[in-house]
Amino acid sequence: MTENVLSIAPPYLLFIGDVQDQLAAKTAAGILQWRPQWCIGQSRLPGCKADLGLREMTPKEAAAAGVRTMVIGAANSGGILAENWITSILEAIEAGLDVASGLHMRLNDIAPIREAARAAGRNLFDVRHPTQRFATGKGARRSGKRLLTVGTDCSVGKMYTSLAIERALKEKGIKADFRATGQTGILIAGSGVSVDAVVADFISGAVEAIAPANDEDHWDIIEGQGSLFHPAFAGVTMGLIHGAQPDALVLCHEPTRKTMRAVDYPLPDIEECIDLNLRVARRTNPDARMIAVSVNCSALSPEEGRRLLDDLAQRTGLPCVDPLRDGVEAIVDRMPGL
Repeated sequence: MTENVLSIAPPYLLFIGDVQDQLAAKTAAGILQWRPQWCIGQSRLPGCKADLGLREMTPKEAAAAGVRTMVIGAANSGGILAENWITSILEAIEAGLDVASGLHMRLNDIAPIREAARAAGRNLFDVRHPTQRFATGKGARRSGKRLLTVGTDCSVGKMYTSLAIERALKEKGIKADFRATGQTGILIAGSGVSVDAVVADFISGAVEAIAPANDEDHWDIIEGQGSLFHPAFAGVTMGLIHGAQPDALVLCHEPTRKTMRAVDYPLPDIEECIDLNLRVARRTNPDARMIAVSVNCSALSPEEGRRLLDDLAQRTGLPCVDPLRDGVEAIVDRMPGL
């Protein structure tokens, strides 16, 4: 039996501690970009050099304003929870807030935090470390529609593309939900599971749990991870594809890389990626279709990016867009049944 998927209660107070530049607050910035309605205020320590532009609030002030969770929105090398942040976390618990973190270091492994939360009856969410139990995947057909983003490599825009598609669908009045599979996506969505930390046998089952049967006209937009071609992370991608049973896939790509991230392997050809992802997807959904290519052209000039997209569109016969520059309308138009 599958337990309930982790669910974090908004609205949020975004804690960014004393980070030394704006990039180090990227988790909080991502939440603010995609879920501004959930972000009531920010909490910073002396010396912090990042600013989200939100109202400065103490945990007590945030609780009085209706905040339910303080999110650790800072990112640092090694995912360490700094010792001088502990006081702020304890203040949040004392004020009646839950606390969520995407860092590698677990809130639940820090005794004063764990004990304070237990005494106050508050929840601690270590979103990078699933505590739920999942069944193995069954591959049984289920109602509703699903789109999965896949990639030529890691970190090529799968989360951004997924969120942009969800937003575009909702703006059209179409029922849609972003289904998060990584720590930042979970904090943006308020729920999900970090599939790269799920025991391998249960990855597809975890995806079935976060994107269950739904209304026939409802779309789950499932955040992809890794790449079938990456020697380290292909297993996570395979489990995601089988569990998602996608009706539609969008291939995400970063065109300036010569090798895959963290390994000395060349990037695969776009056509090869499309073919393999479709063959794997059709194992659990024979009707799966690749509908578009999403390309991160941020390292290219607008002219270079346009030429590249036009070339890829000619090669693949698919809409090829940069979601940041072009939007995702061309992708949405290709979704089956819309």
